[in-house]
Parts: sequence; structure tokens; C-alpha cells
Amino acid sequence: MALVNILLLTLAALAIPGVVNRTRAALAGRRGIRFLQHLYDVRLLLRKGAVYSPTTSALFRAVPSVYLGTALVAALFIPVGGLSPLLSFEGDMVAFAYLLALGRFALILGAMDTGSSFEGMGASREALYGALVEPALMTAVATLALVSGYTSFADLFTAAPQARFTVVLLLTAYVLVKIVFTESGRVPVDDPRTHLELTMIHEVMCLDYCGVDLGMIQIAGWLKTAALSMLAADTVAAAFGWPWWAAAPLAVAVTGLSVGIVESTQARNKLARNTTFILTIGALAALVFFSGYLLQLNLFVQ
Repeated sequence: MALVNILLLTLAALAIPGVVNRTRAALAGRRGIRFLQHLYDVRLLLRKGAVYSPTTSALFRAVPSVYLGTALVAALFIPVGGLSPLLSFEGDMVAFAYLLALGRFALILGAMDTGSSFEGMGASREALYGALVEPALMTAVATLALVSGYTSFADLFTAAPQARFTVVLLLTAYVLVKIVFTESGRVPVDDPRTHLELTMIHEVMCLDYCGVDLGMIQIAGWLKTAALSMLAADTVAAAFGWPWWAAAPLAVAVTGLSVGIVESTQARNKLARNTTFILTIGALAALVFFSGYLLQLNLFVQ
């Protein structure tokens, strides 16, 4: 079952960018690119060599491998519905959050190693947004642990939750979807299609990467997005009692459609508003956790 879990998670990671592109094209009235165009682009990158600036050190060259490795290991903790993930232990939800943080930290160090002022600005923004969104992620997984009574992703969705926690689970899934926008650098927080260095965040940190290194960074982004999306889909499936096989299509549909719709209908936030946006996610996560705590104690407001 672990192999099936890995296969479904991999397919979700490969399908989500295609759904985003097709959704954007449909809403814009365009034919759009091929559904698997992102795979062809990464294949070309993986077949190319890498060019390094003489100002960079060995740290810069190691960052893509570390970033991809942390995203891959973090994804192996995530179950698809009630399937068993490849890696699991008590408290693995904490390891999941800090694996993502480790990958972000490595990418920040790589950007600073270039000595570029533009990449330094992107690194400082990424560090700020990562520090702000991490409490929201930890609070969301703490809510899942509170509702289920387990601290391992493998056990969170094995038992059907009580009906009174349905709204709490749905709001937790909503928080996780909002976190996807921040962690994957999508509109309204960031725009992966922009080419203006002064307003770029994630993309500006990758300006000096090319070839196989850039391909690994893009694959890591797909895996990270799929892991968070699958976690949100598992939460929705658990709230309604849906079977395990509904989680993977739900992750692709919810994330792909939501990202595509938002990028087609909204403009990117001003940088000053991003902190408010992320802090709002954290406040909502804290409110959902507190509501779940009151329901756990059978306390109701008269």
C-alpha cells in the first residue's frame, strides 16, 4: 500500500501544474499550452549542464539537492486517504514542517551565496514569509492531532472523526489550501511568471540556477505543493467520510482549480500586504484550533 501511496502522490504532483495552466487558459479564453508542458520543460532542463558564477561556493551547488531531498522526504510522510505512507512515526508532523523549513533555509543560503542584491532581497522576503506561515502550518496540524488524538500523519485519517468536528476539519483544510499559495509562491503572495526582480520572491532566489539545478528546484516545488494539497484533501475526505481513493483527485482538483482561478481573477498583492495576508492565515488557524479545543471539551456558548 505504501507503493500505491507514493504513486498517487507523485501523479498528483505532476498533475497539479497542468490543471493550473489549463484553468488559467480556459478562464482567459485561450487554447493554452499542453497539459504536460511543464514536464517537457523540466526534461529539457535536466538534460542541460549547469553554469556557476565564480563568486559562488560549494554551498550554492549543494542547495538544489538539499531542497529536492527535503521536499521528497517530507512528501513521504503524507498519506493518501487511509493508505499508509512510506515513512511514519509519532510526531512526524513536526518533522514534516521542519523539513520544509530546512529546504527553505537552504534556498535562502544559496541565494545569499551569490552576492547579488536582488537575490538577497528575495531571500529576506522568503525568510520573513516562512517565519510568518510556519505557525499557521503548525497550528493546522495541531488541530488535526487534537481532533484525531494522534501525532502521526499515518494515523490521523484512519478513523472517522465525530460529526461535530466536520466544520473544524473543513476550516483546517481551507487554512492548508491558503498555506499552499504562500509555500508554492503563487498569486496573491508571489507570481512565478513575473520577471521584475524588485517584486520577485521565490523566483529571484533561483535567477543564478540553470539546467539540472533549476530542474531539481522546480520538481521540489511540485512535491511540496502536492504534499500540502494532499494533506488538505485528506482533511476534507475525513470530514465527509469519503473513501481513500477520493483524496488524490480531490487534491488535484481543489489546488489546481483554486490556484488557476485566483491567478486569473486577482492581482498580486503589494509586498506590504503580504504580511497581513499571511498573518490572517495564522489567526484563522488559531481560531480553528481554539474552536476544536472547545468542542473537544464539550463546551458550548449559550
